[in-house]
Amino acid sequence: MNKLDAFLDNLQNEIFEEARQALGEKGFHRWRNPKFGGRMENPDGHGRVTGECGDTMEIFLKFEDNRVSHASYVTNGCASSAISGSFAAELTLGKDPDELTDITDEKVLETIGRLPEKDQHCAGLAARTVQEALNDYMIRQRDCK
Repeated sequence: MNKLDAFLDNLQNEIFEEARQALGEKGFHRWRNPKFGGRMENPDGHGRVTGECGDTMEIFLKFEDNRVSHASYVTNGCASSAISGSFAAELTLGKDPDELTDITDEKVLETIGRLPEKDQHCAGLAARTVQEALNDYMIRQRDCK
């Protein structure tokens, strides 16, 4: 291994260790192995929220038998926004509309484990986006009756 390769390996290890310290083990793992990312065609519920930091998140929900069967998210934000969106989407799975109202910023943050203090608002962004997707679903259900 030449000096440049060794330097780059060392730098990457330092970055990963800093990220692991900032995000916790669960957050770091999800950052390295994202889940539930991407747009969904024809969702039953869709929410789009722009946070105070300027990050925008979208959450897509598909329901079967009045329970979330599929969920996904997209964000143009930082790693903490992506991690929060991923865990928020995961939290929706299998839940009915009443249970979705229990998804709060505290619940998202608790599920992640921790985020840097300056990024904790990302959990709130994800929770608000879930609530917007739920609201959209409920409006669509009402309009179908």
